[in-house]
Amino acid sequence: MSSKVDLYDKKYYINREMSWLEFNQRCLDEANNTDNPLLERVKFLAICYNNLNEFLMIRMPGLLSNIPSIAQSAPDYIINDKIISMVSDRMNRLYSDYEVCWKNLRKGLAKEKIKIKKIEELTKEQLECVRTYYKERVHMMLTPLALDISHPFPFISNNSLNVAFRLRGEENGVVYARVKVPDTVDRFVRVNAGKSKTEYVLIEDVIKDSAYLLFPGMNILGAYSFCIIRNADVKITIDEACDLMDAVEESINGRDMGYPVAMIAESSMPKNMLQKFLKNLNLTEQQAITTKDALALSDLWELYALDRPSLKEKPLIQSTPIDLQEDGDMFEWIKKRDRILYHPYESFGNIVMFMRQSAMDPNVQSIKICLYRLGSDPSIFETLKAARMNGKSVSVLMELRAKFDEDRNIRWAKDLEAIGVHVVYGPVNLKVHSKLLQVVRLENGHLVTYTHMSSGNYNVSTAKQYGDISFLTVNKEIGEDVSELFNALTGYYGQRKYKHLLVAPVTLKASLLKKIDNEIKIHESNGNGHIIMKANGLVDQDIIAALYKASMAGVKVDLNIRGLCCLRPGNPEVSKNIRVISIVDRFLEHSRIYYFNNNGKPEMYMGSSDMMPRNLLARIEVLFPVLDKDLMKSIKENILDIHFADNVKAKELREDGTYVPVKKDGKPLRSQQWFIEHNGCWQYRSQKN
Repeated sequence: MSSKVDLYDKKYYINREMSWLEFNQRCLDEANNTDNPLLERVKFLAICYNNLNEFLMIRMPGLLSNIPSIAQSAPDYIINDKIISMVSDRMNRLYSDYEVCWKNLRKGLAKEKIKIKKIEELTKEQLECVRTYYKERVHMMLTPLALDISHPFPFISNNSLNVAFRLRGEENGVVYARVKVPDTVDRFVRVNAGKSKTEYVLIEDVIKDSAYLLFPGMNILGAYSFCIIRNADVKITIDEACDLMDAVEESINGRDMGYPVAMIAESSMPKNMLQKFLKNLNLTEQQAITTKDALALSDLWELYALDRPSLKEKPLIQSTPIDLQEDGDMFEWIKKRDRILYHPYESFGNIVMFMRQSAMDPNVQSIKICLYRLGSDPSIFETLKAARMNGKSVSVLMELRAKFDEDRNIRWAKDLEAIGVHVVYGPVNLKVHSKLLQVVRLENGHLVTYTHMSSGNYNVSTAKQYGDISFLTVNKEIGEDVSELFNALTGYYGQRKYKHLLVAPVTLKASLLKKIDNEIKIHESNGNGHIIMKANGLVDQDIIAALYKASMAGVKVDLNIRGLCCLRPGNPEVSKNIRVISIVDRFLEHSRIYYFNNNGKPEMYMGSSDMMPRNLLARIEVLFPVLDKDLMKSIKENILDIHFADNVKAKELREDGTYVPVKKDGKPLRSQQWFIEHNGCWQYRSQKN
């Protein structure tokens, strides 16, 4: 191994922003994949649009500001001006591809008698119906705003759909006006088409058609849809006189008021009109994205909601482990051995049942839980409420700063406080991203801790769509570690020692680096080094450099990174022994698993943390060990190995930063479908040691 190689040289790293956009390309590939059911393809296109909007709202402001931060650090050191140009070019190509995809999807939908019509394609009866709908349901909600020297340029809210009008009056020549499309009406307006057909027209087209009612006496020269994307990366300012909840509330109230970062407009908008908008919004031409009809595609969820089961994946029948079905007592089930549940294949309802049993069990003394994204389903809240009503001590760490869930989490926190639950918000300078639940139960005069840890949130809705692993144990030492961590979070966070848990930002990164280094030393002696990581993102430069070092030493490194990956595999100098795949499929891959062969005495950790600077340095994250060797073997063989055997949905990262489908050697294997067909196989473990 050459000592001259600089493992931090930028040539060995893929740019973070470009990697993120490549992930969106993989989502778009699923929207284009004709092997997927038609409405599932529509769903993926909606996801693509949401993803790109979030990129503009969260990542672009950091690039424009030229202010570095831990969360925005890019290991390839590309200067902002250059990367902004690269990002703009890539985004414009994506929007162009969105147009093509949406055009093809509309053709496919039309074949299934689901048609999105232009105004001029409507029958006379349909047009009359649409115009009546406009007069009765839309017109009174619209506020036309003139754009001239006597009217200030209006505030245009973030991510709202708008129509810009080009008008001519008898006295004032060519003028412009703007109308916001109400977000309280459906984007797709259904028109009568008989029982066998489903036909729609877009709400903005309805508004354009009736513009004469908004601007009587004026000549309508043109009407063009557009959106403005604003900075939504809110900064929470806290001082000693300020309560964290108040600070978060104040910050999110200003989210829609952030400065503009992009304008997405119909390509038919005249250039001088577009330039006028850009000038008033303080945007450059580079920040303008023009598209024929790929605007506000997140509204495609309305079409996905259609009751057309033949155009969707078969409904997933979630399961409960057989031995739990027979008994139903979660406490007895967990006491027998360490357990996992692989969601969504196994129902998250089993965790809700555990919490419900804990709330009702007279022997349960206390319940502690970390909540990051609770969602809108009240099931978890109701179990905590029941526990409190039954006299148990209930403590909740509610992370108020979960991006885009702040308002909902604040409401849940207030509701929990109102019923007497102890609610805390965690350290001011660190987000709490760990997923922890601890139930303390009195058994035969002794306190026993039942611990649940997971890669996923306590969110009943997303648990049906995300691939996450729940871990349940009565292991005393793990219980003591989790209790110690809860004490740190609810009291004063400081340096703590843990027997088993890897906790960020204290020990997690250093421990993983040490384990990678240990695998190198073992391989140099025994030649059997093997590292496997499954995560959502790999950006941290120290971790990547350590993996390069392992590869150069001959260690086999297999990485399953769903999203961002700045590691450049296949480089003959530093990464020839590293393979990186990504799986984008029906369910969002969200579990994190870290495996080290350790000379045939493997170690495995699971939990909430990705290999991102924000996870390792700016959040409280937990990775926990799988101490049961049989369980570890089952997870390795029946989850990790199956993912890496995927040759249907998996794509492999190339050295140039692009992804290609893996080679279809042998029988096709789609890992998520395999998990559906072999649901629960990870519960059955070898009797061998």
